[in-house]
Amino acid sequence: MNYEITGKTKLTGLLGSPVAHSISPQMHNEAFRQLGLDYVYLAFDVTPEHLESAILGLKAIGIHGFNLTMPLKVHIIPLLDELTPAARLANAVNTVIIKDGVLIGHNTDGIGYMHSVIDAGHDIIGKKMTLLGAGGAATAICVQAALDGVSAIDMFKRKNASWDDTLTFCRKITAETGCPIRLRDISDQNSLAESISDSAILTNATSVGMAPDTEKSPISDVSMFRKDLIVSDIIYNPKETLLLKQAKKAGCPHFNGLYMLLYQGAAAFTFWTGQEMPIQLIKEKYFKH
Repeated sequence: MNYEITGKTKLTGLLGSPVAHSISPQMHNEAFRQLGLDYVYLAFDVTPEHLESAILGLKAIGIHGFNLTMPLKVHIIPLLDELTPAARLANAVNTVIIKDGVLIGHNTDGIGYMHSVIDAGHDIIGKKMTLLGAGGAATAICVQAALDGVSAIDMFKRKNASWDDTLTFCRKITAETGCPIRLRDISDQNSLAESISDSAILTNATSVGMAPDTEKSPISDVSMFRKDLIVSDIIYNPKETLLLKQAKKAGCPHFNGLYMLLYQGAAAFTFWTGQEMPIQLIKEKYFKH
């Protein structure tokens, strides 16, 4: 089909820095083409100091909706009119939905992650998760996993200046979802080994192992792995992190963050358009290779 930008084309996009590497424009624009939707998705390199003026400009020109990536997922919150429960609990926004000029912040990262677990052939509902990290992606995963019904989550992070804030977050999620969330020190190897020993899944939501520092892993003792432990990494560059190489060698089922990216985008697509993204086609075209 022919695909032309018209005077009626609705603008969507991605804000963050850097964004030039993002696969999101190809993914969304191909989905728009396939469904014959008069939308376009562009990437805008925006830093935190320019975010407020960017949002004012986008709102003024009538943008239909947009995504946010690092480092803007928390910076955007004061500029929004409303937050969905998932965004409020995670205190991070990756998708903005605009209704009658009202900017509503949502978080589809957790939805994307939980869909990627299912896509990889696993069921973790009613089971325990060990989660490494406490940044925007980690909190979104924690919130959605708790809402969806995992039995317990141990969240590991460094004992630094943000420890008390993260402890407050864990208590809030426990109180609001009924899923017990424990905050633990990632440098405590005994505590980490104990947590992994009775968890169904180990999820790395830190940046450890991401390009260009691909020779690093958040796990130094591979004896913590057992053959029925699911190991996942939200990193997708490289496609096989050192953590996933360790898991593979130990015989653990494992998967990376590519399909989390796919499914969080698909959720945003549906919020904006009211239609389902053609997942299989997008997966084949942009995610298989």
